[in-house]
Amino acid sequence: MKLWAYHIAANKLRTTHILNIRTESSTVKTFTFKDQQCARAKPGQFLMVWIPSVDEIPLSILDAKENGMVSVAVQKVGEATSALHNKKVGELIGVRGPFGNSFTSEEGRILMVSGGTGTAPILFLAERLASKTAKLVFVTGAKRKEELLFMNESKRILGGEKTQIIATTEDGSYGIKGLATKPLEELLEKERFDMIYTCGPEQMMRKVFDLAEKYGVALEASLERLMRCAIGLCGSCVIGRYRVCKDGPVFATKQLREVKIELGILKRDFNGRKIPL
Repeated sequence: MKLWAYHIAANKLRTTHILNIRTESSTVKTFTFKDQQCARAKPGQFLMVWIPSVDEIPLSILDAKENGMVSVAVQKVGEATSALHNKKVGELIGVRGPFGNSFTSEEGRILMVSGGTGTAPILFLAERLASKTAKLVFVTGAKRKEELLFMNESKRILGGEKTQIIATTEDGSYGIKGLATKPLEELLEKERFDMIYTCGPEQMMRKVFDLAEKYGVALEASLERLMRCAIGLCGSCVIGRYRVCKDGPVFATKQLREVKIELGILKRDFNGRKIPL
């Protein structure tokens, strides 16, 4: 399919039925549906999901199979996500996408850092890279044990000799006590990594960026901003000179340096005004 035709197909709203719903935590559910266009997604890309009579929201992709099955992780944070959480298997939703760019596929020594539903695209990438890397260290964090997401999937995907999982919780109920960024400096002091991939709360990713700069490691971060159109027209997702939906959502070190005055500090509201994160 030619590129222009691919973009037209991706942006067309398709309806599909929810095939499975899995509760991950008190605020997060995974929804699975079938859509051949969305199933072409690469790790790091995102979808727009329409909840009829409510709203359309951007969601990261947890998994996409060749048979058309696609899974997204949804945290209940507002009206649209609450409405989606109230949906049942068999009910109708709309989808557009996939949109944006994707993570690159480095095959050396890899460090991955995730938090919250940001674990979804990182785990999607990990599944693609686990068998190819010289070493893969996966660091994931949450406030408490019950909020650590996809631990069973992580252990399944990253159960090899060349992989390692490090979990952190702020209350110390599982793994290392502290933020997901706590074990990073020790790891970076002891070992050499070829690439760091990260997705999660932006304040966390800012700390990962600062450490990557300190230790001279290449970084790719998947950012989240207010997205309405997903095709670069509305400007609601702007950070610096970039549109997150069109130029991202994955940004490399050089780009992140350009926007570090905003990274982890500011975002835009529905009126386009810069407000604290």
